[in-house]
Amino acid sequence: MARRRPSHLGTVLLLLAGAYLLYLSVPNVAPAVRAAKADGTPGMFTAQRLQCISHPGHESCSWTGEFRSDDGTIRRADVSLYGSGRNSLHEGERTRAFDIGRESRVYGPDGSREWISIALMILVGAAFFVFALVRVRRRITTPARESVPVP
Repeated sequence: MARRRPSHLGTVLLLLAGAYLLYLSVPNVAPAVRAAKADGTPGMFTAQRLQCISHPGHESCSWTGEFRSDDGTIRRADVSLYGSGRNSLHEGERTRAFDIGRESRVYGPDGSREWISIALMILVGAAFFVFALVRVRRRITTPARESVPVP
């Protein structure tokens, strides 16, 4: 029994999905590495407001507040402290933080694990691309089946 040739639509969808994942992840590699190492401008984060979102089965909370660099040159309002939760801080409490240049968040001295999701997105996007290219190559190199008229 002859194998079916891969469909054009499936190959195009794989290429598009791979391109989209790479589009989302590759620009975030450097910030994710900086966040993992807490490599940025050191300063203090002052907790001002706890924001929580309830999902079925659990709740996700983070603290929003103000960041001020140690040298006083950077002052950012309304930023979130990555990885903070309901019980990690109290209103008005200050904690060490690092500004790595993200628009809406700063990071604690322990950094973050965002690089894991970025790495997974790159791996899956690249795998989709490679798999689609293998399908294209197979389609090009496999001769088309000739239809045999049924008597």
